[in-house]
Amino acid sequence: MSTDQFWGPDFGQLQREDPDIAGILLSELDRARDGLQLIASENFTSPAVLAALGSTLSNKYAEGYPGKRYYGGCSEVDKAELIGIERAKQLFGADHANLQPHSGASANLAAYGAFVKPGETVLAMSLPHGGHLTHGSKVNFSGKWFDVVSYGVRENTETIDYDEVRSLAHKHQPRLIICGATAYPRLIDFAAFRQIADEVGAILMVDAAHFIGLVAGKAIPSPVPYADVVTFTTHKVLRGPRGGMILAKAEHAAAIDKAVFPMMQGGPLMHAVAAKAVALKEAMTSDYQTYATQVIRNAQALSACLAEEGMRPVSGGTDTHLALFDVRGVGVTGAEAEARCDAARITLNKNAIPYDPQPPSVASGIRVGTPSVTTQGMGESDMAEIGRLIARAVTDPAQAVDVGVEVSQLVHRFPAYAESPVSV
Repeated sequence: MSTDQFWGPDFGQLQREDPDIAGILLSELDRARDGLQLIASENFTSPAVLAALGSTLSNKYAEGYPGKRYYGGCSEVDKAELIGIERAKQLFGADHANLQPHSGASANLAAYGAFVKPGETVLAMSLPHGGHLTHGSKVNFSGKWFDVVSYGVRENTETIDYDEVRSLAHKHQPRLIICGATAYPRLIDFAAFRQIADEVGAILMVDAAHFIGLVAGKAIPSPVPYADVVTFTTHKVLRGPRGGMILAKAEHAAAIDKAVFPMMQGGPLMHAVAAKAVALKEAMTSDYQTYATQVIRNAQALSACLAEEGMRPVSGGTDTHLALFDVRGVGVTGAEAEARCDAARITLNKNAIPYDPQPPSVASGIRVGTPSVTTQGMGESDMAEIGRLIARAVTDPAQAVDVGVEVSQLVHRFPAYAESPVSV
């Protein structure tokens, strides 16, 4: 082994060679540190994850799988991938794991490729009711290539209508049933979906992108015992690099691997695979379990506070890391609420609510998530403060500057990427 310690990232060199991009890196760090990050699908990865992402593993082509590559020189990246696979199987109790998908959408595409032929029927959650683009939206491959039948939530409870799911499954006999969502704050009854899938002979896929980190932290029930295949992103609550992953039962392992490579993508990003392995190790700790539980407590506390401020929580609250709010009661649209919060250094997103009268570009709701602020070390009392700041920003845009100052004061008590880790 060389005595020269070279780890890859050299910010000084970046500043010298490309000050424009270096400046953007610094300004993005300032943006993240100076405001509240409440996007439900975002988080702060650890410096260890970032180190793996910025490593020399990014140089290595490794088409194929460990021990069966189409390039030479893969002995070291093979080790990293095998470590990640074993950690994923151990953490989630899965028969098989594939760490290669470039994203959650790529993972979903591979699952479709493994089980469904173009033109066959898929049953999935409607995008306006909380589903994902890859669950059958007409602008997405899923809606263009497959006959997608959509289920939704009950209008009176805003929770999944399992009677409708069963009825649609029996009527349309889908090859694949998908559960999971991007804007659904309640737990999903995986056993009910399993039963329905068995009744019609369908494959059950769980898109766990949003909540898999809570599963890893043992804060909510796992879909793994019920699903044929589980797809997810490795960022969000899980706090890994941006990327995707697939878990599957043993009988589907070969089909999933072939669907990822060579069907859907070529060489994996080995630096990202290594970073996923790092995040999985971090998720195996008791500290991570404490964090995952706190994420939910924070989301529930924030939901309760915003409800007191006149923003109606969709479905009455949350069981997870995110909450969805109908903001019509305070006289604004989702787009207006997002813009007003942005002016006050609060980052969240407009979001359609079930049975929304507004188009998605306007929306009647907002979505908030607590992964990032929990990673920073904030607790329930801080969520109450955040709720009040959001309410002031949304209802009185003239207070944007004052609210922004208070936001800055709050986040500086819990700095992102502090020199010393902050414990919850």
